[in-house]
Amino acid sequence: MRYFITGCAGFIGSNLTDKLLKEGHEVIGFDNFSTGLDEFLIDAKKSSQFTLIKDDLLNREAVEKAMQNVDAVFHMAANADVRFGTNHPHKDLEQNTIATFHVLEGMRANGVKRIAFASTGSIYGEAETIPTPEHAPFPVQTSLYGASKLAAEGMIQAYCEGFNFQSYIFRFVSILGERYTHGHVFDFYKQLLQDPNKLMVLGNGKQRKSYLYIQDCLDAILFAMEKAQDKVNIFNLGTDEYCEVNNSIGWICNYLGFNPERSYTGGERGWIGDNPFIFLDTSKIRQLGWKPKLNIQEGVMQTIKYLHENPWVLEKRT
Repeated sequence: MRYFITGCAGFIGSNLTDKLLKEGHEVIGFDNFSTGLDEFLIDAKKSSQFTLIKDDLLNREAVEKAMQNVDAVFHMAANADVRFGTNHPHKDLEQNTIATFHVLEGMRANGVKRIAFASTGSIYGEAETIPTPEHAPFPVQTSLYGASKLAAEGMIQAYCEGFNFQSYIFRFVSILGERYTHGHVFDFYKQLLQDPNKLMVLGNGKQRKSYLYIQDCLDAILFAMEKAQDKVNIFNLGTDEYCEVNNSIGWICNYLGFNPERSYTGGERGWIGDNPFIFLDTSKIRQLGWKPKLNIQEGVMQTIKYLHENPWVLEKRT
C-alpha cells in the first residue's frame, strides 16, 4: 500500500511512519517541521520506500500534488499546543481546521477515499458522562484546540457523505512514549532535571488525566481500519483507567530518586481550557478485539526512560 502521512516528523506521525515502513508499505511523508524533528526520521530516510516532502498544509497546491497515487491518508499533523491556544487563536484554525480542509480537497482531487484522522478527547469539553462514550452529547467547547478538531471532524464526516469517503476518526487521550515532546510528563521531567529540589505544578495536582502508550495507539488505529468498515468510524482511544497529576509526579520522582518540594498554582485547572477530568469510554474498540498492552504507569515509565536515554530531545525543546 502507498500511504500519505501528514505530520510525519512529529511524535505520532514519525512512529506511524516507521511502523508502516517496517510492514513493507510505501510512505509519502508531509511536514512543515514547525514542531516535527528531522531526527525522528533518521530510520525512515534509510528506506527506499519513504519520500519526504517539506511543505505546509496551508499550501493547498502542494498538498494536492504530493497526494498523487496514494491509497489512504493518515492526517496526524496539528497544532497541539492546547495550553497557549488563547495566545495565538489563529494557529488552531489554520493548522487544525483549514489544514484538514486542504487535506480533504487533496484527496478529492486525487480520488483518494480513505482517511484516518487524529482527533482528541478534548472535543468532549467538560463531559457530564464519565467515562465518556463516542455518542455523548457535546457540551460547550472549553479549548480552541478542541473546537478546531471538532470542526475538522465535521468536515471529514461531510466529505464522507458528499464524496463517498470512508473515515476513521480517533479521539485520543494524551499519548505518551518514545519521541514524546510536550505535555505534563515532559514538563515535570524537564523541571526536575533543572532543579531536583522543587517542582511547580499548574493547578492543584488533582486533575485526573488519561494516557495511552504510543505503540498501543498505533496498533489501535491500524486494527480499527482493518476491522471497521462503516462510512464514518469514530473511536475513543485510551486505557480503562486514569490517574491524578500527582500520581504521575510521584512515578517520575521515584524513577529519578528525587523528593522535591511541590508548589501548586491552585484551582482545579492548570490553564484556560484544561479539563480537570478526562476519562474516555473505550468499550467500542475493545468490542472489536483491541486492548492496550501497557497501563498508564507503564506508559509513563517508558516515556521517562526514553527521555533519560535521549537528552537531546530536551535540548531541542528548550
